[in-house]
Amino acid sequence: MSSDLTVNDHIPIALRAEALEQILVERGLVDPAVMDGFIKAYEQDVGPLNGAKVVAKAWTDPDYKSRLLDDGTAAVGELGFKGPQGEHIVVVENTDDVHNVVVCTLCSCYPWPLLGLPPSWYKDPAYRSRVVKEPRTVLSEMGLDVPDGTEIKVWDSSSEVRFFVLPRRPSGTEGMSEEDLIPLVTRDAMVGVAEVTAS
Repeated sequence: MSSDLTVNDHIPIALRAEALEQILVERGLVDPAVMDGFIKAYEQDVGPLNGAKVVAKAWTDPDYKSRLLDDGTAAVGELGFKGPQGEHIVVVENTDDVHNVVVCTLCSCYPWPLLGLPPSWYKDPAYRSRVVKEPRTVLSEMGLDVPDGTEIKVWDSSSEVRFFVLPRRPSGTEGMSEEDLIPLVTRDAMVGVAEVTAS
């Protein structure tokens, strides 16, 4: 069976995606306005920016932080973040003594309203199995060295509950406003495979 479409692994994925989009539009299979709407939604309305807003608010508002840790679903709902894949969110806080990391060992359950679509590594069977057995090693391979004296807790998300990490606020940001803190917070820090840095 032959095809006039071939995939070249050496072509960057962004170019391949753009070419595929162009073909779908040219053939009338996709409306560009609808596609732009989906892209905008996942970039601006559903994605890591939402989670970053939650984290920055928790860092600057102790009462909100208390509510967030007590009932994550209700607290993120206060900011308007809810919907499919976000019906039951449990927030776990990183401290000097405990570092939390999230995985879904069965598939790729993930708090979409707060973090958008899960990254490919989160769905990878190697991450899903290894981070449970050897979290310190996996985190180190991903660029995060957790001190030996810090306990690592691994939380297994499921269709019933999705975990969200409240990262530690980096030193040197004490005078920063909530709005200034938002750009510092990354998706990876809210999964627990990275720390937030001040720069």
